[in-house]
Amino acid sequence: MNADLSLAGRTAVVTGAGAGLGRAEALALAARGANVVVNDVGTAADDVAAEITKEGGQATAVRGDVGDWSMGDTLVSAAVDTYGSLDVLVNNAGVLRDKMLFNLAESDWDDVVRVHLKGHAAVSRAAAAHWRAASKAAGGPVYGRVVNTSSEAFLFGSPGQPNYSAAKAGIVALTLSTAAGLGRYGVRANAICPRARTAMTEATFAEGTAPGGLDALAPERVGTFVGYLASPAAEKISGQVFVVYGDMVALMAAPTVEQKFTAQDGVFSVEEFGEQLTPYFAERDPHRTFAAYSVGALDTTETSRR
Repeated sequence: MNADLSLAGRTAVVTGAGAGLGRAEALALAARGANVVVNDVGTAADDVAAEITKEGGQATAVRGDVGDWSMGDTLVSAAVDTYGSLDVLVNNAGVLRDKMLFNLAESDWDDVVRVHLKGHAAVSRAAAAHWRAASKAAGGPVYGRVVNTSSEAFLFGSPGQPNYSAAKAGIVALTLSTAAGLGRYGVRANAICPRARTAMTEATFAEGTAPGGLDALAPERVGTFVGYLASPAAEKISGQVFVVYGDMVALMAAPTVEQKFTAQDGVFSVEEFGEQLTPYFAERDPHRTFAAYSVGALDTTETSRR
């Protein structure tokens, strides 16, 4: 095994790892040699931990809801107490409560933001405190990798998912803060926007086959990339957002300034806004908003080589 891609001796925490993407990520990390703390709200966490152990890996299950702030400390302690370190955090846990905005109940909003965004923050905070203390004790940078799970919904603003879209946008901002705030301690943080067929998305993505025996939307494809981001080889990658599915990984660019409007006399009046902005937007394509609809053009998976 190539040393810079190995996770031997490393310990990873994966949330929402009882099924779907989280399970695939946990298995991928274990396959690279990592000890894995498998988190989920139910007994599926035990099943995945047993699956890893059966394959010769090291894993322990910790049941619990990442939406509870204290679960972050619980998971970090499980990693450190059981295996002696925490090196990789994969925040994956989430739920769906899809509704149009006019049908959105308070609980629909709270449930999604709590598990996705607060859950990411809770475990990230605990991991950050651990890495900061470890770095101070070591007198220099330590090893830390954070992989957060966003979604293309934050790029588009899914009309039937205002709660999910907002949470996923927040996760990207959290990722940038994590990368900026923890870089000095040796931590690298990135976000992925995966497309995968799981129990949560089976109504969205139909079955499909692809060369190589893996479904184009198989979660194992995402797991492979997470295994890479967790490795020493990804040392220079931080504060990035990737769209991941099928046979490709797309690195997203940061937003740019399209147009700057300046007041002629230093202070805008409403009339001057009308003179400058109204004509600028008069003939504009209604789809040309801050939403990154062009990302949809990536949807050519497995066709480029045919």
